[in-house]
Amino acid sequence: MTADENATIMRRAYEAFNSADINTLNELFDESMVWHLPGRSRFADDYQGREATLAYFGQLGQETGGTFRAQLQHLLADDEDRVVGIQRSTGERGGKHLDVVNCIVFELKDGRVTDGREHFHDLYAWDEFWA
Repeated sequence: MTADENATIMRRAYEAFNSADINTLNELFDESMVWHLPGRSRFADDYQGREATLAYFGQLGQETGGTFRAQLQHLLADDEDRVVGIQRSTGERGGKHLDVVNCIVFELKDGRVTDGREHFHDLYAWDEFWA
């Protein structure tokens, strides 16, 4: 896949995530994908497989009453099947407001996401929001 094709795939994935379009995410995420979330929050883990990753995404929505959003700010792609999405993650939960900048390094194979690795500008703010 070319960089432009991979960028288009990831734009679709962001749109699907923010609209809770599980069918599209199932299409774009490889069954054996791995999602890596750093930190000390109860969500910090390596999620093995599409099902586990989508369950984690569902928890973000559930815990925030559907307010969690990953607002894509920049997307960088190469011809080596890597895409970096720079985003602003926001949400409301229990009187707390989340507003952090983070990026996700995605790896794709044959047009499907095989790996997602999150990195946060302020990991402490992310962890505190979920405490």
